Amino acid sequence: MEDPWSNFFLGFLDYKTEKFVLTRNRKVGVLHRLIQLGILGYILGWVFLIKKGYQEKDADPHISVITKLKGISVTHIKELGDRLWDVADYVKPPQGENVFFVVTNLIATPKQVQGSCPEHPSVPDGSCRGNSDCIAGQPVIHGNGIKTGRCVSFNISHSTCEIYGWCPVENQTLPQKPLLAEAENFTLFIKNSVNFTKFNFSRTNTLKTADDSYFKGCRYDAHFNPSCPVFRIHDMIKATGESFTDLALLGGAIGLRIDWNCDLDQPPSECRPRYSFSLLDKKYNFRTAFYYQDPLNQHYRSLLKLYGIRFDISVHGQAGKFSIVPTAVNLGTGAAFLGAASVVCDLVLLYLDTKAEFYRSEKYEEAKPPKDTVNVAP
Repeated sequence: MEDPWSNFFLGFLDYKTEKFVLTRNRKVGVLHRLIQLGILGYILGWVFLIKKGYQEKDADPHISVITKLKGISVTHIKELGDRLWDVADYVKPPQGENVFFVVTNLIATPKQVQGSCPEHPSVPDGSCRGNSDCIAGQPVIHGNGIKTGRCVSFNISHSTCEIYGWCPVENQTLPQKPLLAEAENFTLFIKNSVNFTKFNFSRTNTLKTADDSYFKGCRYDAHFNPSCPVFRIHDMIKATGESFTDLALLGGAIGLRIDWNCDLDQPPSECRPRYSFSLLDKKYNFRTAFYYQDPLNQHYRSLLKLYGIRFDISVHGQAGKFSIVPTAVNLGTGAAFLGAASVVCDLVLLYLDTKAEFYRSEKYEEAKPPKDTVNVAP
């Protein structure tokens, strides 16, 4: 009786080599060609044609964004009177960065002074019926100051806690229409530069022109003037599907995305930016104040609750150029995928076909060397 452990170790030393069998199975043959065509279509169409797998990529460019907003508007506010607004007034911050805010509406509370006054009735924690509801020294939650311990009359119908803070308390009356409605005609100039350091290649979105008046007269249009970097605020908001009037009343946030997709195997002039706009949020505001003093050295401030549109500019870029390394890698991957087609067809032929047992017997064969024969002399 043969030792099973001996057979195991001896079988471990056996050598297997491929045996090619030509089968007249049309179904498996058609499946084989279809798989090969699919793999070839994926490699040539998707990897090389669409994804440009023959190129080396640089997807981390160095970027620079400079913005300048232009426009003038006049507001007629009862508390402040007629006021002229220019770029120094309605753009926050004024440094020209890739995130900035344009004022479109506001609520003014002028000539506030530190002292005691009734809290506003719209603040829940400031309502009271008696002095016991106003504990002295406690801040009013979501309010405007510190409770003094007294419950006083705000108007005929409301009593609120007296507070120590900036008085009178903040005005809560929002204008029914944007006060800076002219802001929709303001223009935004964007200068964007990208540098793909891997290929030592740089581009900017501004045209090189000797005409100094070009940027003053051109306006961006995706179809008729895509090279002009001057955008009208109204057009940017319209591109998001929103109305300027609706967004300007309570404010909002707009995203401006600049995409550079550069094929460096083409002329440099073909590397151009593409702009897209999206609505990020509705309702955006913040408060700011201007401080001053009268001839008697009494300190005052004018509180402004500013509503407007925040612009977030983001830049994304990728450049590609032919290189033998990614080309060879993708070709080798494609060749490996083509070899996988034979593996799939073998599984179908040897295990799923109705004549699988026959094909297995033809494919796998054990070859033993002939035994040496000894000639015996007569």
